[in-house]
Amino acid sequence: MKSPLLTLPGAVPAEGVDEGVAAHYGDLFREQRALADGTGFVDLSHRGVVTVTGDDRLAWLHLLLTQHVSDLPAGRATEALILSANGHIEHALYLVDDGATVWAHVEPGTQEALIAYLESMKFFYRVEVADRTGDIAVVHLPAGSIAEVPEGAVVRETPYGRDLFLPRADLEAYAEQAGPPAGILAHEALRVEQHRPRLGFETDHRTIPHELGWIGSAVHLQKGCYRGQETVARVQNLGRPPRRLVFLHLDGSEVHLPVAGTELRLAEDGPDGRRIGFITTSARHHELGPVALALVKRNVPVDAPLVAGDTAAAQEVVVEP
Repeated sequence: MKSPLLTLPGAVPAEGVDEGVAAHYGDLFREQRALADGTGFVDLSHRGVVTVTGDDRLAWLHLLLTQHVSDLPAGRATEALILSANGHIEHALYLVDDGATVWAHVEPGTQEALIAYLESMKFFYRVEVADRTGDIAVVHLPAGSIAEVPEGAVVRETPYGRDLFLPRADLEAYAEQAGPPAGILAHEALRVEQHRPRLGFETDHRTIPHELGWIGSAVHLQKGCYRGQETVARVQNLGRPPRRLVFLHLDGSEVHLPVAGTELRLAEDGPDGRRIGFITTSARHHELGPVALALVKRNVPVDAPLVAGDTAAAQEVVVEP
């Protein structure tokens, strides 16, 4: 879904999964600094929006999601996953309940598969699931923002900022008074700095929550009764995940940034060494320089220098080995 804000001055369209919104508006580092200072907004109107209504909505979602939501207070933001039977991550939901409706935004293009799964699990529960992507847009305000929130907008408040669910028809009018726009690349650079995983970026077909540090924030360990829970409990109680998320400081003298999928090796083994992981997201940060998130084998020493392709990389622990 193409955002009308792509007509703003300097807007350069994003590509790939984030197609439909602006990658940047002409100055990536200025946009990052604005977000870090709590000003401006990010157009996330390409993300899917799903709602669940009905008296049983929280009790029903509690049975399906990795998060404890049966008693979720109105207005409290949370995030949750849907796992496969083998415990692999299939969906990530960023949600809030407004007292009558659960609102969730999800990765672009994933809402149809998510809704199909939810519909298949309704049984006798009094719930209604709807795809609201066509009429509701998501806008992100950074932490510390004093931008006005339109009356009636649903707000999802987190330590990283506020996600607003706005009528899509109001998006252009809101942008005029919300401060300078920042593109998705600035938003992603701060996400990498904050070590926050993203579905489809830090995940592949075999990713389990422990590998990405999603235990606690998206997975509640004191609840069962959801698909994939056996794997979560087994890894938590009996073992360690096969891989772990790391934050990388990349050699700033390199002109090219290693892209997602770039193989990682131990520096001491050289370019012909065995593959021990791969880049998941890379970014140029306004203060830290080139940085990345990556998945590496659990047994890689935490202080071992790495190379991403031809680029030297120093690790910072995100998930303990």
